[in-house]
This record gives sequence, structure tokens and C-alpha cells, in this order.
Amino acid sequence: MKRIFPIAIFLLAIAGCTSVPPAPANRISADTFQNEREASPAAQEVAMYALMLLKTGYRFGGKNPEAGLDCSGMVTYVYREAVGMPLTGNAASLAREGREVSIDQLRTGDLVLFNTLGRPFSHIGIYLGKGEFIHAPNSRGQVRVDKLTNRYWAQRFEMARTLLD
Repeated sequence: MKRIFPIAIFLLAIAGCTSVPPAPANRISADTFQNEREASPAAQEVAMYALMLLKTGYRFGGKNPEAGLDCSGMVTYVYREAVGMPLTGNAASLAREGREVSIDQLRTGDLVLFNTLGRPFSHIGIYLGKGEFIHAPNSRGQVRVDKLTNRYWAQRFEMARTLLD
């Protein structure tokens, strides 16, 4: 009995080290997006401009579709072209624009921010509605649409901001 107890403690400790981290406190599920409010005309314009950039190549620091876009370059380009809003900066500085909204109050055109590099607000995208967002993910990809309910994005979601109301 004396030998079994230390072994059991050791096995429990190892199991704890290999377990999947818990989901974030803001739990994102398909139900989160059931009662979305209708998007304003400006927000619809933002979403349409963003969707026109699908499959645009990624380029670190990229600010226009011809040369390639990074995540913040995509956001600043879309807002400037769609609604004439001059935004500048990286994802972390864009996280200070507008006002914060809760995940269940997201509307088309809102900004969604993530911690993808082990630092706050290291990635940004534009919410499209129904739990989907568009973004320029990384050097191995192109502008694409993903779901906030995807485990990777749900675990890294930090905040949403609105610039349009």
C-alpha cells in the first residue's frame, strides 16, 4: 500500500501535465451567435470589402492587396476603403480603437482580437456574422474565413471591439 500511494500521486501529476488546457472563461459556442442584431449598411460594406480580399496572399507588414496583407494591414485597408476610416498600427494598437463589445454582442464589421503569439492582441480579424471572421492568418496562408468556435481560435480569443456605432 505504501508503494502504491506515491505511484498513484506520480501518475496523477503526469496526467495533469498532459491534459488539454481548459476553455477560456468566455466560452464560445454556436449558441453564442443565435441572436445577432442586423448589421448597419456601413458594417455590411466592411464585410463586403473584406470578402473581396479572400485568397489575397500574406505578407508581414503588408498594407495593400497587390503586395500582400498581414492581419492589421487587412483591417486598416478594409476600413479605409469601405467606410473612409483612417486606421493605423498593428493589432495591439487597433485593440484600443472603438469600444469593447462582449462576444454575444458581436455584429458584422466588429474587430476580433486574439493572442496567437503568447502576447496580448497579437492577431486581429473582422467579424462577418454567424460566428465567422475573416483574417490574414500567417506567412503560410492567405486571407480566409474561419469560425470563432474553432477550438484554436476560441482558446485564443481575447476581445472584440466595435468601430461603427
